[in-house]
Amino acid sequence: MATFISVPLKKSSDLDLVKPLSKYVTSTYPAGEEQGEYIRAVEELNKLRRNALGRPLDKHESSLESLLRYYDQLCAVEPKFPFCENQLCLTFTWKDAFDKGSLFGGSVKLALASLGYEKTCVLFNAAALASQIAAEQNLDNDEGLKNAAKYYQLASGAFAHIKDTVLSALNREPTMDISPETVGTLSIIMLAQAQEVFFLKATTDRMKDAIIAKLSNQAADFYGDAFKQCQYKDNLPKYFYFQEVLPVLAAKHCIMQANAELHQSVLAKHKKHFGEEIARLQHAAELVKTVASRYDEYVSVKDLTEKINRSLTAARKDNDFIYHDRVPELKDLEPIGKATLVKAAAITPPLSQKFADLFEKMVPMAVQQSMSVYSQRKSETVNRLVGTMREATNLCNGVLASLNLPAALEDLSGDSVPPSISEKARSVVQQGGLQSIEQLIKDLPELLTRNREILDEALKMLDDEEATDSELRAKFNQRWNRTASVDLYKPLRSEGANFRNILDKAVQADQVVKDRYNAHCDMIALLCKPESELNAALPSANPAKTLQGSEVVGVLRSQLARLDQVKREREAMESDIKGVTFDMSATFLMALAKDGAISEEQLSVGQLDKLYNEHNQRVQASLRQQEELLGQIQTSHQEFSSLKQSNTEANQREEVLKKLASAHDSYMEISSNLREGTKFYNDLTEILLKFQNKCCDIVFARKTERDELLKELQQSIAREPSAPNFNVPSYQSQPPAPAGGPTPAPRTIFNQAPEQTPDKSQPPARPPPPVLTPPVLTPQTAPAATPPAAAAANPPAVAPPSAAQGPPYPAYQGYPQYFQMPMGYNPYAYGQYNVPYMPYQAAPGQAGYPAAPPATQGYPGYPQQPSQQQNYYPQQ
Repeated sequence: MATFISVPLKKSSDLDLVKPLSKYVTSTYPAGEEQGEYIRAVEELNKLRRNALGRPLDKHESSLESLLRYYDQLCAVEPKFPFCENQLCLTFTWKDAFDKGSLFGGSVKLALASLGYEKTCVLFNAAALASQIAAEQNLDNDEGLKNAAKYYQLASGAFAHIKDTVLSALNREPTMDISPETVGTLSIIMLAQAQEVFFLKATTDRMKDAIIAKLSNQAADFYGDAFKQCQYKDNLPKYFYFQEVLPVLAAKHCIMQANAELHQSVLAKHKKHFGEEIARLQHAAELVKTVASRYDEYVSVKDLTEKINRSLTAARKDNDFIYHDRVPELKDLEPIGKATLVKAAAITPPLSQKFADLFEKMVPMAVQQSMSVYSQRKSETVNRLVGTMREATNLCNGVLASLNLPAALEDLSGDSVPPSISEKARSVVQQGGLQSIEQLIKDLPELLTRNREILDEALKMLDDEEATDSELRAKFNQRWNRTASVDLYKPLRSEGANFRNILDKAVQADQVVKDRYNAHCDMIALLCKPESELNAALPSANPAKTLQGSEVVGVLRSQLARLDQVKREREAMESDIKGVTFDMSATFLMALAKDGAISEEQLSVGQLDKLYNEHNQRVQASLRQQEELLGQIQTSHQEFSSLKQSNTEANQREEVLKKLASAHDSYMEISSNLREGTKFYNDLTEILLKFQNKCCDIVFARKTERDELLKELQQSIAREPSAPNFNVPSYQSQPPAPAGGPTPAPRTIFNQAPEQTPDKSQPPARPPPPVLTPPVLTPQTAPAATPPAAAAANPPAVAPPSAAQGPPYPAYQGYPQYFQMPMGYNPYAYGQYNVPYMPYQAAPGQAGYPAAPPATQGYPGYPQQPSQQQNYYPQQ
């Protein structure tokens, strides 16, 4: 009776995980010990997959452990890598476990770029292997029963987990073996078999009949539910697997119910309900009789039948001779109770015994994304504070340059280069002067062109693949059931459009820098000259030495010194702001573990406010201090200008000094902008190369998926009929029998009994002789005697045949001096193929036989016979 159902394994195509995952690791994490550790973990993950899926698995616990270990690792690695079609695209291909395919089409398979699909299929294999291991257990001992129950419950839980998660994991229609209907049915079957194992355990331990009856009745219910699931689902019975399972489920349902009735009859006997005992045994006998008559080739119930029949015979005998209890109807019997001792195992990773996360140090993708956004928010905060201080410094330098300070205080003699201008000239020369600026400006177009080419090439790959996908989609229509490239590439195209917008803005910024350089080019060139040429280029002015001891000059110098101190403090503040660090990964991990999600904006903004609140206050205080000092300097400068002797030469000299100071400030700003621009283009090149690699990877994955789908479509087309079905006319379906002769039987006859053929050892019946009615001759019409020569020259006339001629058989010419035998001498040649009986014809070259004399004339040379006509047959 112990026939248990197991599930076949799915088969997967080979896939190399090392190359794409290692490429992602190297592009995401900096080179170092951490990156090397992650690459080694990727190689170990690839070994786990090959060990779990790349070889035939034995029906042993070690093979199941390898599957569960790989499944646990997939669950651990899923949140740490961006597995999706438009990022880290890995296409997993699996074949249907039940559909064996056809000779030309092959088995049904599905390829998806989804790690959830890989997890579902691996868990299906784990459940299938658990069912096979359970079916191989020795149920004659407690250890085997315990293991069988454990593995059946594990298989039931795995199938139930797939039923709940497969649609969300795949986001498309799955193959039939992992569809919710199929795995739901398999889960019930595994649960029924686990319940049956507990029934066997209770029977072996000789537990109370009431308990055994309840266990058996519950198992019968499980098998009945599984049978209904298989029978009423439209898609399940078409598989050969389920066609083989259906009889076993029906038989097991009857057997478990019969066992329940048998043990419940024992309980009725103990209660002295002898009529109920007989009724239950009769029902059990009917159940096993049904199994023996319908499902004997699947399940044997010989021992159970004998046991029930013995009990039934004894019960009837005792009741007939002793108790005389009334046997109730089956519908009047009290229902048997149920006891469920099994449940589907909960699938909560880790499932393997010795699991170790290979990527334990790698934070999940949600944390990585939150960290990325946090870094962006932090950069924006730093840039805002630093930018505010730099704008204030530029404003300060512009105001001082417009007032010709501090050069106006240093140029009281009017015949030498002010020390501040000399210092600025040396600073410009030290940084490379005009040559440095011009080289940086010359390099910018080359960097821009390189970045544009990388971006254009990446987008062209997307355009070409999208055009191919659209063409095939228009060709195959609904059969081309993969995600459209137009929809899949939207994030990449948005990212590409963002890069193009950045490049366009960079071009505009480069043009602003170039215009500013052109505006101050002459003054910058003057600053690059030796001090003697610079002094000669400055207009001379009348000395104003009387102002050197003036109070206003001292006030201005004091105010300028305080302003320089504010600038130096800002440089220190800028270094402090850029040096602020805080690791938010622990905060994000804690939030993810607590709530299952990360509120990045709330956490990041709160933390940034704590980190930069003090620095923000210092920046605002610096701005207020600069504003007060500039107001004081402007007031003091007005007083200084009113005391200073004014003339045309002095005004020209002051104007040149202002331009030189402004040229210095512009040079410093232009040089900084160009260096930042160069760094920006170089950094953007690395980003665009990553973007190009991402596009290349997804296009390659899409090409692989396209080839697989094309192959599958070709196979499905090969499985389709070459022409539509059509109705054959009725007169062609059963051809009429020919008018004469037997009809040969066709080569193949479906659903018909073979015709009775005649015994070939007996020859066909001899045809009857032809009936010839000789004409009645009278003396008036009697022909004259024909001489022998004339009779030989004129053979008698031949009557035309009364029926159609037979097939045109070739005439046999015979040998020389031999004559052809007329067909009339072969009695077996006539009567077939509608060949008529032909009268005798003379062969060519041979004289005819003498004609028979008239009835009134005898043969010449023979005695005359009586003239009266005699009957052929004797008269009675």
